[in-house]
Amino acid sequence: MIAVQELTLPEVKLLRPKVFRDERGTMTEIMQENRLQALGLPRFVQENQSLSLRTGTVRGLHFQKPPDAQAKLLRVVRGKVFDVAVDVRPDSPTYGRHASAILSEDDIALMYIPTGFAHGFCTLADNTVVVYKMSAFYAPSSEGGILWNDPKLNIEWPIDAGKAVLSDKDGKLPLFADLPRLKW
Repeated sequence: MIAVQELTLPEVKLLRPKVFRDERGTMTEIMQENRLQALGLPRFVQENQSLSLRTGTVRGLHFQKPPDAQAKLLRVVRGKVFDVAVDVRPDSPTYGRHASAILSEDDIALMYIPTGFAHGFCTLADNTVVVYKMSAFYAPSSEGGILWNDPKLNIEWPIDAGKAVLSDKDGKLPLFADLPRLKW
């Protein structure tokens, strides 16, 4: 059983699996393919895990261009993140808008980001571990991204730009206005 919560963009969702508790602790069914497909989610073919050592680590905003576009389903298994999805579909009525949520190990929620959305997060705790499933395999030639703190996106990140821990690659991503108009 999964409860679904729509965020500010209807395609981006939080999934909340039922948690069973007893004197031993908890048990949660995180994913069952047929239940996800009944919700209209794609099949996931790859799973990655990231460890961010420091609070304020920013990863993103990333996406894969068609024909290798990826939907993502992610959760935090340790720590806490501010998670963001930005609509990069030029023909969408929500083009350039974003949805965000706080995910943590205490709240066993999964965030679903469909194809056509850039994704990123900022860690809110040291040693944060995020696990993500993707609907398509990683294709380096299809990588795309947006600078995480582009002011035109109006994302209220929980960190000052000067304190963000970034990869060199993420720090050099283009501004939203410079993205090519992709066909999703």
